[in-house]
Amino acid sequence: MENKNNVLIVCAHAADFVWRAGGTIAKYVKNGANVSLVILSYGARGECNDLWKMEGQTLENIKAVRKSEIEAATSALGVKDYEIWDFQDYFMDITEERMIMLTKKIREVNPYHIITHPPKDAFNPDHEIVSKYVKEASVLAISHSAGVKIEGTTPIEQPRLFGYEHHATEISEYKPDTFIDITDTFHIKEAAMKCFKTQDFMMQQYSDRAKMRANHARRISGNPAIKYAETFMRFYPYVGSELV
Repeated sequence: MENKNNVLIVCAHAADFVWRAGGTIAKYVKNGANVSLVILSYGARGECNDLWKMEGQTLENIKAVRKSEIEAATSALGVKDYEIWDFQDYFMDITEERMIMLTKKIREVNPYHIITHPPKDAFNPDHEIVSKYVKEASVLAISHSAGVKIEGTTPIEQPRLFGYEHHATEISEYKPDTFIDITDTFHIKEAAMKCFKTQDFMMQQYSDRAKMRANHARRISGNPAIKYAETFMRFYPYVGSELV
């Protein structure tokens, strides 16, 4: 298929893509894939607590700080095609216009893989909203119905949707079915994580998570060389001509 090198990542807040899928994104970039990233918000209202404690702080300044962090992190990962849509977070409102925006973006990118939030998150309603948003937009993007017309675009084939792992997996009904060995790109993910000083406490959490998942990956695969791994959950079952 012509689009096998196309990957689209859609995340709710500024740093989500780094914590949850930075190593995998770096692997795709390293291997020459066409990686597109949509960041829906700066996470200014719900994920910048320390910044809001500063006297005289403003929303505009927080967004500027987060933008600089995003620029540094995408540069570290090698992602050149990214957009910040600047939706309000906590809580995120998905209007008809915004549904059309993402549907159009999906058709333009024509991704083989879409990576986003899994369906449930016990502590972050924005993540659940975005998961539903991405799935519904992907359905509209593949629709050949005469009623789903977006100027300048044509329907695409069904992309493969994956939800990345957050830090409340066990109580959010997250069950990984895909493990990615990121041993060769963890140092890149680590560099990208360091860019988000606004949430630097998250770095240790996801470093520990990568080591824990590597332990599972070693046991499942029998490959003792795996030191770091990221996991994903499929939205749809695998379909093929053989078991893989």
